[in-house]
Amino acid sequence: MIVPNLTILYVDNPLSSARFYEALLGRPPSTLYPTYAAFDLGDGRHLGLWSTTARDFVSSGTGHRSELAFMVAGDQDVDALHTAWTRLGVPVEQAPMDAVFGRTFVALDPDGHRLRVCTPDD
Repeated sequence: MIVPNLTILYVDNPLSSARFYEALLGRPPSTLYPTYAAFDLGDGRHLGLWSTTARDFVSSGTGHRSELAFMVAGDQDVDALHTAWTRLGVPVEQAPMDAVFGRTFVALDPDGHRLRVCTPDD
């Protein structure tokens, strides 16, 4: 069985985006090149940041039609994380609210990728 273990976000500036995600994730990138950066998220999962100007980059897609979701444990507070990210200067697209699935908010990374934080209801 093949299991997805790498999420790649297309970005304008991987070095700048790496600094952004280092602040959010609280860890440095495991790989850092001018046109690609990656974070080891543990359990074999990785987050890649690939430059749209890289020599080998090819994509005919446009827009942001997905979200990178951060599911936080019940003992973590969505509102407290919202406050912490706001203090870091992270733009918020959707303020904390109670959705059908639980407490949530949506922030944006420097390239406009949606970052959803939520605590699912039991």
